[in-house]
Amino acid sequence: MQRFLAGRTFGIVVSLAIVAGIAFLYRQVLLVNQTTVALTLLLAILAVSAVWGMAVSVFMSVVAMLVFNYEFLPPVRTFTIADPQNWVALGAFLVTAIIGSQLSARIRRQADEAHSRRREIERLYKFSQKLLGEGNVIQLMNAIPNYIVESFEAGAAELFLPQKEKFYRSGYGASHLDEEKMKTAFLRDELTIEPQQSVYFVPVRLGVRAIGSLGISGATLSRQTLDAVSGLVAIAIERARAVEQLSQTEAERQGERLKSALLDSVTHDFRTPLTSMKAAVTSLLGSGEVAAQQAHELLSIINEECDRLNHLVEEAAEMARLEAGEIELTYAPTSIEEIVQGALALSKSSLGGRGIQVKVAKDLPLVEADLGRAQDILVKLVDNANLYSPKEEPITITAELNGDYVTTSVADRGPGIDDLEQGMIFDKFYRGKDQRYLVRGTGMGLPIAKALVTAHKGTIGVTSQLGHGSVFSFSLPLARNVE
Repeated sequence: MQRFLAGRTFGIVVSLAIVAGIAFLYRQVLLVNQTTVALTLLLAILAVSAVWGMAVSVFMSVVAMLVFNYEFLPPVRTFTIADPQNWVALGAFLVTAIIGSQLSARIRRQADEAHSRRREIERLYKFSQKLLGEGNVIQLMNAIPNYIVESFEAGAAELFLPQKEKFYRSGYGASHLDEEKMKTAFLRDELTIEPQQSVYFVPVRLGVRAIGSLGISGATLSRQTLDAVSGLVAIAIERARAVEQLSQTEAERQGERLKSALLDSVTHDFRTPLTSMKAAVTSLLGSGEVAAQQAHELLSIINEECDRLNHLVEEAAEMARLEAGEIELTYAPTSIEEIVQGALALSKSSLGGRGIQVKVAKDLPLVEADLGRAQDILVKLVDNANLYSPKEEPITITAELNGDYVTTSVADRGPGIDDLEQGMIFDKFYRGKDQRYLVRGTGMGLPIAKALVTAHKGTIGVTSQLGHGSVFSFSLPLARNVE
């Protein structure tokens, strides 16, 4: 109120100064006729009404009429009007000034309303953008009051959801809002406005059904804006719930697919060694006397198949630990040469006499890696190339600098992978459709390698051409602060 009165007072003072200035200019400096003076005063009144409104412009109109009469209508310097026609001119001047002021004030008011509506629309758009950015229901509930405060410059905001009997508050003093009035707004499904305190209690409706209520204080909002905020909040809550439900459905679907893949892997990959072990044990038990050499061969089969079963279980357990984030990596500056040599040493028994070509660029910088786990990545890729390419063909390992990463590649001359399967080759238990029954394996080697590369904040991928082989590559970030 004080600012309003101060603005009006300043406007009155300025209007008096303008009238006095026009009177002085046309009386002492420029000698003009009465029509010019009247039009100049009318223009000044319209300008004042556009800035300070109707009240100040009416006051200025009366003052301008008196000055016009006193200074420019004969007899000059008196308020007496000699010519009756001047009464008509003076009255027309006053009526024109007041009507013009009213029209100008109305245009100004309409412009202010349009500007206010535009600002509200911009705020609603900003508010809706924030709501759409949240997909988690719990996070959304906690964020809505803060979004209202930020978007509409409110003092405090609060959300009440009856299903949970819980209030979600902004961090700006929302505890001052009356919780009983919040509940009443929901139960009665009606808007409550307390204009003196600028407090609003708004039901949150989804269609014709109230699902909660909002409390907002410290902001000036129209009824239309409040209804829009209520609708946006209701839609955002239902959207977040739908997204969450869809995610759960997708997780269940993926779980079923994983179970099916695991069952397929168990039935195929576990049954084969168990069958071999069973046959060997049956032969040992069924024969009264077994030659030492034959017994040794049967026991070797049992030993190899036990190792294979143990390897399958270890891979499954390692995949589970990686997905659960239970494996801690110890990062240190590591050379690619050390990773390659360590991986080849670990793969020596499985490679046998397989030819390996190593082409590592000279003076490669160190990478930030866990040495043991980085070697595991390369071991998985080398084993994959060994399984899926002819034994007489060599495997090529290369390493080169690629921006802020060092990229290591393993190339084979196997049958290749078609474009459709390249997008699934790193999925758990997935194996090529043409190779799954020809080559032993669980389909977990590449997923484990991918999980380890991701833990190193690196990337992994494959390029392949049918009939010409595949190249699996992974990149590790350069070590930092290395002197």
